[in-house]
Amino acid sequence: MQFVDLYQPLSEDVKQRAQQVKLLICDIDGVFSDGRIYLGNDGEELKAFNTKDGFGIKALINSGFEVAVITGRHSQIVQQRMTSLTVQHIYQGQENKLLAYQTLKDKLQLTDQQIAYIGDDGPDLPVMEKVGLAVAVQDAHPLLKKLAHYTTMLPGGFGAVRELTDLLMLENGKSLTCDGSSS
Repeated sequence: MQFVDLYQPLSEDVKQRAQQVKLLICDIDGVFSDGRIYLGNDGEELKAFNTKDGFGIKALINSGFEVAVITGRHSQIVQQRMTSLTVQHIYQGQENKLLAYQTLKDKLQLTDQQIAYIGDDGPDLPVMEKVGLAVAVQDAHPLLKKLAHYTTMLPGGFGAVRELTDLLMLENGKSLTCDGSSS
């Protein structure tokens, strides 16, 4: 199966970039969620996550890829969700995402070309300018879409992460399934 059979055609440049990726870094708000934050009367914060994205992340990890999140906000909900997906690299409260990016890159001893990043707005721009595969969600700010090597067909919070995990797996000869555990 090819990516184009499921989503949209890929340029040769995007294919080559995807084949080098060993680490996927994701933003949270606007990428894993639709960007809305629900606040209750008692200060409770709620976010919605898509199980398709979760399945894609687990399949990617089970296929040998590293996965990380770098987000500007700090939320226990994010910690719980990413831990349940077995994401090992969780960087929250990162106003300067580039510092977290550099720390993670050094820790895993990777080059920029071996890293993909998916984002949706201005704080993601500095990291997207560095990575080998910069991806914007379909409803990202127009500036990010201009910079991105690839823009998803699906919007943030509605399967955009799954679309990217499918791209990475298919371009690296991996199956789109994981071990069947819940996502």
